[in-house]
Amino acid sequence: MSLRPTLEIRKAQATLEGAGVKLHRAFGFQDPSELDPFLLFDDFRNDRPEDFLKGFPWHPHRGIETITYVLEGSVDHSDSLGNQGTLGAGDVQWMTAGSGILHQEMPQGNARGQLHGFQLWGNLPASQKMTAPRYQDITGADIPQVTDDDGTVVKVITGAFWGKVGPVDGIAADPQYLDVFVPARVRKSFKIDTYRRAFAYIFQGSGAFVDASAPSGVLLEKEIGGEEINIRDLSGDRTLVRFGTGDEVTVQAGPDGIRFLLISGAPIEEPVAWHGPIVMNTQAELQQAMRDLNNGTFIKPAH
Repeated sequence: MSLRPTLEIRKAQATLEGAGVKLHRAFGFQDPSELDPFLLFDDFRNDRPEDFLKGFPWHPHRGIETITYVLEGSVDHSDSLGNQGTLGAGDVQWMTAGSGILHQEMPQGNARGQLHGFQLWGNLPASQKMTAPRYQDITGADIPQVTDDDGTVVKVITGAFWGKVGPVDGIAADPQYLDVFVPARVRKSFKIDTYRRAFAYIFQGSGAFVDASAPSGVLLEKEIGGEEINIRDLSGDRTLVRFGTGDEVTVQAGPDGIRFLLISGAPIEEPVAWHGPIVMNTQAELQQAMRDLNNGTFIKPAH
């Protein structure tokens, strides 16, 4: 086994999106090769309805897939193809925009006025940029969960892990998307295909990913649970951890445990021409998409 080094640890940054939704962006609109095939990751967690109820009114997408995972509250969605529905707590929607779709997402808080969820953008290869749009709506009850002997709990949203296979399939990047909880003071390793780009996003508790790039695989000593262990400084809520090459990551949970998303995918390694919610391969294709928007031909007829 080769432990993946930690290339970067950074905090998600507060930003405004949609009609004024306050969220935190872990990455996006920067270097698209950094986490290829993934383009953007937003944490739309809020405890005040006035910070999210204006939502994300009608907007276009082309050339990408969007993955929405709701933990608290709900998100009503509808689109130009006539689809509509509601994502509740624990539900996932994987939307393949393909040749183009107009849709809106309007979040609603839970009984306490809270909203919590994530949206990840995955790129599409050139061969699939103009495929027909489609949805996969998955209820939380259909997402397999596995618990290890040490209390580690993993929800498998897509990909195969610990003998379970996630219900979302047919995705271009062939990703693995896991929701992981590791109990207090437990050290746990997770295998990741060597050829995938990978990152973790911490959203509850704290912990440290053991760094293979340090001289002895460690950076500093901490005392947890009465014993000294070699780990990095503990990272907490809204922290992105970007990994280098290897086939395993190891996390040391802090005193309250740690919950994080562990996401990996096969890089596409193609040119990216990107403007807002439209991602193509060339500037000419991007300009054509904008012309399609302006002249009313953005939505392509089904074949």
